[in-house]
Amino acid sequence: MSQKIVIDKEECLGCETCSEICPDVFGFDQDEEKAYVIKPEATEVECVEEAISSCPAECISIE
Repeated sequence: MSQKIVIDKEECLGCETCSEICPDVFGFDQDEEKAYVIKPEATEVECVEEAISSCPAECISIE
């Protein structure tokens, strides 16, 4: 089974850090004020780990 990037939207603070660090993988919904994953299968993209570790809400994971 392949891994995918997941954001717990209930925990997301809407800080946009992940979408600033890794815009090819993470987006930001202005209406919901929450981040979302554009490419959930992009677990090997270099900036993903930095985005995960930089998230103040710790709501991004690879499952």
